[in-house]
Amino acid sequence: MTDAVVVGSGPNGLAAALTLARAGLRVEVFEAHERLGGGLRTEALFDSDVVHDICAAVHPMAPASPFMRSLELDFHGVELLHSPAAYAHAFTDRPAALAWRDLDTTCAGLGADGPRWRRLMLPLMEHSADVVEFMLSTQRALPPPRAVALLAARLPAQALRAGGGLRTQEARALLTGVAAHGIGRLPSPATAAVALLLGHLAHTTGWPVARGGSGTVAAAMARQIERLGGRIHTGARVDDLRDLPARRLTLLDVSPRELARIAALPPGYLRALSRYRYGPGAAKADFLVEGPIPWADPRLGRAATVHLGGAHGTAAQLARAETLTARGARVAHPFMIVVDPAAADPGRAVRGRRPVWAYAHVPNGDTTDPLPMIRTALERHAPGFTDTVLAERGVSAARLGAYNANYVGGDIGSGAMTLWQTLARPVPRWNPYRTPLPGTWLCSSATPPGPSVHGMCGYHAARSALASLPERRRDGRAPGR
Repeated sequence: MTDAVVVGSGPNGLAAALTLARAGLRVEVFEAHERLGGGLRTEALFDSDVVHDICAAVHPMAPASPFMRSLELDFHGVELLHSPAAYAHAFTDRPAALAWRDLDTTCAGLGADGPRWRRLMLPLMEHSADVVEFMLSTQRALPPPRAVALLAARLPAQALRAGGGLRTQEARALLTGVAAHGIGRLPSPATAAVALLLGHLAHTTGWPVARGGSGTVAAAMARQIERLGGRIHTGARVDDLRDLPARRLTLLDVSPRELARIAALPPGYLRALSRYRYGPGAAKADFLVEGPIPWADPRLGRAATVHLGGAHGTAAQLARAETLTARGARVAHPFMIVVDPAAADPGRAVRGRRPVWAYAHVPNGDTTDPLPMIRTALERHAPGFTDTVLAERGVSAARLGAYNANYVGGDIGSGAMTLWQTLARPVPRWNPYRTPLPGTWLCSSATPPGPSVHGMCGYHAARSALASLPERRRDGRAPGR
């Protein structure tokens, strides 16, 4: 009998497996795909020398997350690289707005809103550890008082009006684009929290990419698991938990829908899971291009992450597009994220060829090929882009959901980020990770603290599982200590 089995090798599954292995348990990981990593996969799609991130490409939470810091990625050969600007927002009728790593440079570029941006971000930056601790917690313990005070003073304005108390189009759109990473109605309390968290991190630990692609992060985690005696099985789809090896603990990096499919759950819990809501989908395009993106505003090339959306890119247009998309409507100019990894990692450009990654928010389960829409949007902001494209592919939200069962209907957040579902993921229970099945825990992004590459869902679930053991075998260390 093994000590623990983990199903799914996304960042949370690997985090759970590593936490258990660090505590001295024998761990086996089962991954349906032929390659491990879940949302952390990198492949050569068109050119054997140029690699593309298949899902996650930019990692604002990785250098901030206590669990990810405990990995000491640099020691294991993974380098997180930064572009000069953390992110940028493109307009069709005015110069772009940029959030630089340096707060002073950002404020200087925002004109009359520079002082307001500073007042919004600087206190969060000064107490970033408390803010991150609260936002990446189980949401079941008393939060740091300083974090509560800072967020209480800022969330209402952001939750009631796109762009909050900012007044210029540039600053309002810059912050609203960050809120849109919450993938849901704008404005709202949940997306406002996303804006404050990711917004201030842009000026502290940054929005980095992993040198050589996101897959290097998953590979480093896997090496640590195996070094501690763990085993990872790829191409091993699990259709019924009863088919797994005998074990004491089972941790599942799966969506609530997948949990209901593979587990014999009690009717009450099954009914509660059936009420879990999924959010809008992501429809993705991958491009192999010759040379840098020919942005109309060349400064956009200083950011690895660029936000597009709305007819002209205003905060009001972004908010309307996101809200309609969350209601299931298709919009002409949806919110899009464009990632040019080579802006931070020049090594990703080989012989002048580079990968460009982009996705649009669309209704859940949308089957439309996003390639024409995304290419047209890029052409509007980067005239001549189409002429640089050497190869391309589009992946609809429905196809993305088929590729990764955790992305139901293309929902890369594994569940709608509403205020209720932020606090009660996946069902309202004091211990959201523990299922009614003996020895079985859920550790996916459908549990607190939710989506992004931080590993904390897996870490919290594993700690809960370890605490259930009679001998309480655990290392006793908080991550990063």
